Amino acid sequence: MEANDHLALELLRKAHPPQTASTIFTEKVLHKPLHLRPTSPDPNSQDARARRRLQRLRKKEKSRRRQKPKSLSAKEKRVTGIYDVPKDLQKHHIYVPLYRMWIRYIWDILGMVKGEAHWVTAQGAGTKLTSADFHGAKVMVVRSKCVSMVGLRGIVLRDTKFTFQIITQQNELKMIPKNHTIFRIQIPQPDAVEEDPTPKLDKDLGEEEMGVNALIFELHGSSFEHRAIDRATKKFKQRNIVEL
Repeated sequence: MEANDHLALELLRKAHPPQTASTIFTEKVLHKPLHLRPTSPDPNSQDARARRRLQRLRKKEKSRRRQKPKSLSAKEKRVTGIYDVPKDLQKHHIYVPLYRMWIRYIWDILGMVKGEAHWVTAQGAGTKLTSADFHGAKVMVVRSKCVSMVGLRGIVLRDTKFTFQIITQQNELKMIPKNHTIFRIQIPQPDAVEEDPTPKLDKDLGEEEMGVNALIFELHGSSFEHRAIDRATKKFKQRNIVEL
């Protein structure tokens, strides 16, 4: 078929002037490149089996990411009350066993062993106490910018970044900020506690039943404004303490 008898050229002549139709036909039809698919695959490209495997892995990874549960936001945690303590569990005696566990935990932290002589100083124990976990500890507020909080004492239920949530012996939940607050912690000697330490450890802070050699520490809450899990690996530096 000659170019002048081409069907495309005849259709173009009906829509355009002869010269324009010839130009369009030459550029768009006669000289248009025809890309043919090669009969053999490119050796530099992946074969079909590898491509299918890669697609399966990508699809599987995408499905795994979709199945991973999304963490709750701070607002959702407040609405759902995930950290709220039910009324029937707001009893001081329920958490006394937790306090007994914490006493043994802090003995191990400070290297206190029953029947053995041990020396505990403020300089040596300060860093250990600052990085310790206080869930279950019995604390007392001795100084605070909020006067109404002075004298509060109880077992720590939650040790957050900026607050202590405690349960008092009056079965009241109290949220105490760490900043501008000094807490007192009293630790009995292992030799002063029987095998069943419930009668001794269920006393308020400052009572004589703890023993005359009980260790008493006063910690500045602003010095450990970190989560318990973060304090375990954090190195604290000495710095000046702002007076309350």
